[in-house]
Amino acid sequence: MSRVAPGPHPLTGLRPRDAARADRRSLKPSAVRELRRIAASAGTGQKAGVALAAAGVVLTVAAQTAAAGSGPSAADAARETVSDAAVSAPAEASVAFSRAPVSTRESADGRLKSMLTTASARAISPAQAKGSLGAPLNSLAESSPFGQRVSPIDGSGDFHRGEDFVAACGAGVRAASAGKVTFAGWHPYGGGNRVVIDHGNGLETTYNHLSSFSVSVGQSVGRGDVIALSGTTGASTGCHLHFEVMVEGPVVDPAGWVCDRPPR
Repeated sequence: MSRVAPGPHPLTGLRPRDAARADRRSLKPSAVRELRRIAASAGTGQKAGVALAAAGVVLTVAAQTAAAGSGPSAADAARETVSDAAVSAPAEASVAFSRAPVSTRESADGRLKSMLTTASARAISPAQAKGSLGAPLNSLAESSPFGQRVSPIDGSGDFHRGEDFVAACGAGVRAASAGKVTFAGWHPYGGGNRVVIDHGNGLETTYNHLSSFSVSVGQSVGRGDVIALSGTTGASTGCHLHFEVMVEGPVVDPAGWVCDRPPR
C-alpha cells in the first residue's frame, strides 16, 4: 500500500513540514553562523575566519542576550571577546626585537650642553654628571686616582689634582667634549705641555704631560677630536695622561664625570 503525503491543512493551507521549517527559521542562528555573518558584514571573509582559528583565538557570542533584544548585540559581544582574547605563538616561533641604542658624539654633547645651558656645572647632580664626558683616550686604565696620595716623585704626601691614565708615549689624546681651547702651552707648575678646554658654564677639562699638542687658543673642538699626543713632560716619571675636571675653578674627581671607565 503506497503512502500519500499529507496535504495542506484545510484552515491554514500549510503542510506539516512547512510548519517545522518555519519553527527552525525562527530559532536564533548558532554562534558559528552568527560569527560568519559578522565577518561577512565586516568584509573579513572566510580567510580571516580561518586565520583566527589558526591563531588560537576563541570567540564567544552572547546569542541568548542578543535574541532577547537587551544588552550588547552579538557583534558587540564578538568584538569585546576578540579584544580580550589571548593569541599564542608556537613554541618554536622566533620573535626578535632590535633595540640597538643610538648614541653619537653629537647626542652626548647635546645632553651635556643642555644641562650646562639650564644650570651651572656646580648645580649638575652626580647622577646627571656621570658619563657626560667622553674618554680622553681610546681605552682607560687608571694608574693613579684623584685625591690624597704618596707622590711618585719625592715620596711625600700630596693632593693629586686629577686622575692618571696609562698611555704609551705618542698615544692620541682626545677632547672629552665639545668646547673651546683656552690654554695650550707649557704649564709652569708640573703639568708640562698642557691643554685646557672650556665646555661652557663653569666646566673645564685639562690634559697634561703631553709630548705635543695640535690645537691653539680660541680653537673650537668636538668630542673625541684628537688634540694632542701623550708624553712625560713636566713633573712626570713616565709616559701617561694626567686628566683633570674643573667645576667653576676647583678640581673635582674625574670619576664622577667620565664614561667608559674600568671598575676601581
